[in-house]
Amino acid sequence: MRETPEELDRLQALLDSSLSGSTAHLRSIVEGRTIAAAQLTGVLTGMCTLALSTVTAKGEPRISGADGHFLHGRWHFGTARNAAKARHLAARPAASVAHMRGEDLGVFTHGTVEEMNPEDAETTADWQELLAYLKDFYGDDDFDWNREVVYYRLNPHWMTVYAPDLDRLTQTSPDNKPTARHA
Repeated sequence: MRETPEELDRLQALLDSSLSGSTAHLRSIVEGRTIAAAQLTGVLTGMCTLALSTVTAKGEPRISGADGHFLHGRWHFGTARNAAKARHLAARPAASVAHMRGEDLGVFTHGTVEEMNPEDAETTADWQELLAYLKDFYGDDDFDWNREVVYYRLNPHWMTVYAPDLDRLTQTSPDNKPTARHA
C-alpha cells in the first residue's frame, strides 16, 4: 500500500460520492457488498489486468487490455506510443477501466487520463517514482521507458467497487500466498 492518509481519504470520498450518486439499480447490487478505500488498496497490489475503454474519432467505443497498477489511489497503465488506444487517449482523454476477478471483485472507474511521460514535453512530477516502481516490477532490461511506451494516470471522477466477501477475496494458502483463484 503506497497511499498516504490524505490519498485514502480522497479515495474514500470518491467511492462514497460515486455510490450515493449512482442509479438505484447499481446501489441495489453494490450497497452492502463493497469495501473501504484502505481495504481496496490492500487488495489491488501488483499488476491488475484492466479492460480499458476509449473512443474513436467517430465516437465508436473500443475496449482493450492493459496492465494496471493501482498506486496512490489511482490507476496507472501504459501502452505502446503507436497503439490505437494511445491515439484515442491523446485526442479524447476520457476513459473507463474495469478490473474484475470472477464474482469476487469488480472495480469500475471513469475519469480522464493524464500522460505521465510525454514524448516531447516535461514528465509529471511523480514520473520518476512511477518509473522506479515499474522497473522494479517488470525489470530494467535494455528497454527505453521514455520512447517505447506511454504511461497514463487515470484521474477518476467516479469509481465503485463490488466485493461481496472480503475474507474470500483476501484468502491465502497455508504458505501465506494468495490462492490461485485470488492471485
